[in-house]
Amino acid sequence: MAAETEPAAAAASGGIAGEMEVEAYRRLFPLAFLERHLGESVRPDARRLAEARTPTVALGAVSSAHGSALVRLGDTAMLASIKLEVMSPPAESPDEGSLAVEFHMPPICSPQVRPGRPAEAAPVISKALEDVLISSGMLNLKELCLISGKASWLAYLDIYCLNADGSLFDAALISSVAAFTHLEIPLVSVGDDGRVFTVGGNEGKAKFELVNREKRKLTLGDIPFSLTCALHKDSVLADPTSSEESIIETSMTVVVDSSDRLVSIQKLGGTVASMSTIKECISLAKERRRKLREILTDCVEAMEVDQTEEV
Repeated sequence: MAAETEPAAAAASGGIAGEMEVEAYRRLFPLAFLERHLGESVRPDARRLAEARTPTVALGAVSSAHGSALVRLGDTAMLASIKLEVMSPPAESPDEGSLAVEFHMPPICSPQVRPGRPAEAAPVISKALEDVLISSGMLNLKELCLISGKASWLAYLDIYCLNADGSLFDAALISSVAAFTHLEIPLVSVGDDGRVFTVGGNEGKAKFELVNREKRKLTLGDIPFSLTCALHKDSVLADPTSSEESIIETSMTVVVDSSDRLVSIQKLGGTVASMSTIKECISLAKERRRKLREILTDCVEAMEVDQTEEV
């Protein structure tokens, strides 16, 4: 017990020496340090247990992409970019386009990622993102069809983790959704050889016969939003940081759509969660969904105002 009380006394005494004592204690006894905070219903970063970090969203972060967004969630940062390419649709879906998702974790994002070694989490997050984006019904792949049976769009969605400080899936999903709200379908034409190609500028509009008469946005269905919670004993920590994730073995990610329908629940590590814990996580996810939807809506409206003023 003496090991636990000495840092607290040092911190109370103030000064650099006291701060060094607390930091040393945090590094030597990370679980005990966290549990002391949880006992007072507060976290080391001063958030309440159920309090998630407020994200910032910047649309159009990549000028060369057809749709893009930069999202910051605390110190976690994600950059999502969408590039469209014309392809021949699969025989089983002649009137649909396709989606390809890849999540990237370069060494710059975290000391845990070593150069030359792919991050283990990257393919798992890639697959989970693609599953959620398709199963939620947000995307109507028929809208990516150009000429039935001949040409459709393949949307390459690349998400780059610029800094990893917890809740990577949540931040990646927000950035992906934001990039699709920013996505603009380019104009295309068909050449004499039957090849479909993109057309740019007013000169191109006048020169070529267009398949689609104007650039347009995708019509998005129910948009998915997620919240990851770290579970420790009787405590539920919304939107954990990387430090909290490294200490707490059990987490649960809940995805709900914009109509509050449950899209998916994924639990990692630990023992079986109680029904009351699951219900609490779902309730927190629905509350989080409302806040994220409001932030995304405000961001889109601000972009539309800017575009109107430019015209």
